[in-house]
Amino acid sequence: MKTYIILLRGINVGGKNKVPMAGLRKCLEELGFSNVSTYIASGNVILKSDKHADKIKAQIEEALPENFKLDDALIKVLVLTRKQFQAVVENKPEGFGEQPEKYHSDVIFLMGITPEEAVPVFAPREGVDRIWPGDGVIYSQRLSSKRTKSRLSKIVASPAYKSMTIRSWNTTTKLLKILDEIDTRKGV
Repeated sequence: MKTYIILLRGINVGGKNKVPMAGLRKCLEELGFSNVSTYIASGNVILKSDKHADKIKAQIEEALPENFKLDDALIKVLVLTRKQFQAVVENKPEGFGEQPEKYHSDVIFLMGITPEEAVPVFAPREGVDRIWPGDGVIYSQRLSSKRTKSRLSKIVASPAYKSMTIRSWNTTTKLLKILDEIDTRKGV
């Protein structure tokens, strides 16, 4: 069995698309996934399965509207192997996420679009925002003292935004730490 990280886009945001984590875990277990765990209510799931990532994605995307009252169809599912997720952390730009007191750092995970397609929707403000394209992600960093001047929120108006899900650097690294703990317990 492989361990996967599942990132759900569009749940529990602004009081819409409410999906309780206990209900989500139960739903995924009923679909046949094992060792299902969630981290915070923003749609972060770790599970094990023998299925291919594309099959997992399709199953979860089909099951969500059948099991939860969703306000809209903006829900998307990104399925990453442990290796893919670890590469996001390991291949970060130099210094990224290392000064949390100075910068807000986020990873924008891309869903069905390339970094080359996504980068043009960002309009970084000089001296405030910086972005770096990665493999299936955009790394975004904002100067904390000037975050109200950041242009990161402008991506929300872009059609490409529907193909992105954002996680803070802290959440991203915590998910990798959880994966490490799972592997340590299992002796992998």
